[in-house]
Amino acid sequence: MRLIAVVVLASLASLACTACSSLYSEGAQAGAGVGGALVASKVTNNAAVATGIGLGAVALAKTGVQYSERVVHDNTQNSIASAAGPLGPGAVAPWSVKHAFPIEDDAHGRVTVSRKISTGALDCKEIVFSVEHEATKDTAASSAFYVASVCRDGKVWKWASAEPSTDRWGALQ
Repeated sequence: MRLIAVVVLASLASLACTACSSLYSEGAQAGAGVGGALVASKVTNNAAVATGIGLGAVALAKTGVQYSERVVHDNTQNSIASAAGPLGPGAVAPWSVKHAFPIEDDAHGRVTVSRKISTGALDCKEIVFSVEHEATKDTAASSAFYVASVCRDGKVWKWASAEPSTDRWGALQ
């Protein structure tokens, strides 16, 4: 019972920590492993079945972590697309996002339309956006720049790039 309490506490601490994506991921998987082992010990004495339960729990936790990261990234992309949508080529606007689920820092920057890709039935634009980091006691302010595409979906502008920022988010969009 004490082990469960420690795992739950560690998981909650990782959720409370902004920008603790790796801690969140590792904590969820470790918690799933421990939880899977506890369930397996109550259900069976067969090592193969217990291993299957443990692996299933870890896979489920990993899937949950990846889903929550995709939601965070989707919210960021929607914020950038919404800011870029009404702009004409060369115009600049600020964008920002505040995450309800703090596995990454809130983010902000600027966005500009570099060109219209198409107009009419398929209205799309190429954008350049920055992600700006404020100066802290230990680091200077900095900006990173990325290129992506956005398209109109009815009245809403949506992210249209499959993997626009692999340096920023890795293979997970």
